[in-house]
Amino acid sequence: MLTKKQIQLLEFIHKRMSADGVPPSFDEMKDALDLRSKSGIHRLVTALEERGFIRRLPHRARALEILRLPETLATEQSTAPAKPAGFAPKVITNDRPSRPRGAIGIVDSPAVELPLMGRIAAGVPIEAISEVSHHVAVPGTMLTGKEHHYALEVTGDSMIDAGINDGDVVVIREQDSAENGDIIVALVEGHEATLKRYRRRGAMIALEAANAAYETRILPEESVRVQGRLVGLIRSY
Repeated sequence: MLTKKQIQLLEFIHKRMSADGVPPSFDEMKDALDLRSKSGIHRLVTALEERGFIRRLPHRARALEILRLPETLATEQSTAPAKPAGFAPKVITNDRPSRPRGAIGIVDSPAVELPLMGRIAAGVPIEAISEVSHHVAVPGTMLTGKEHHYALEVTGDSMIDAGINDGDVVVIREQDSAENGDIIVALVEGHEATLKRYRRRGAMIALEAANAAYETRILPEESVRVQGRLVGLIRSY
């Protein structure tokens, strides 16, 4: 049986994920539960894990997975009004394709400075980005291996159903290849950069938006160059 605070925390995390696909920080959890310190949140998270309601994902960037909900919360979810058609927030996957759906990230690790290269279009492609505008601090556990990483500010709304909003900062691992389903930075025809989901269709490459208002772009393989893969996201409130 869960305590009142444990139920409140689980409900708060679940509602935030259902609302916009972005988890609350430890500070936000602390404020929501009216606790004095984050140590209380750590104890509650540990208790929920021990009781099988959540799972910490090993070797994942700041991630928890909700395994199940208490009967009272599950009943509320089944009777809640349906979400508007087309709204399907998702957590941005990191560089490990096996990450389970429903996993959420919680920032609580030392920061690393990354170059912010400028803006990337999550909509109509904009001019390719090559100059550093400034640096941003990101959690060190968001980065993968020894590969080079950089950050970009998102402009546009074509990836909102993947949980990527206008104004978000995305963390990109530099690489020149991708697998189907990856969210990538693509250089189109040598001069346009865009953030889209990658699909190979024979000799063609599909750049898919995560917004029904945008059409998928189908381009010859030679017109698309992968410049990096999305491994994390930072959102300011």
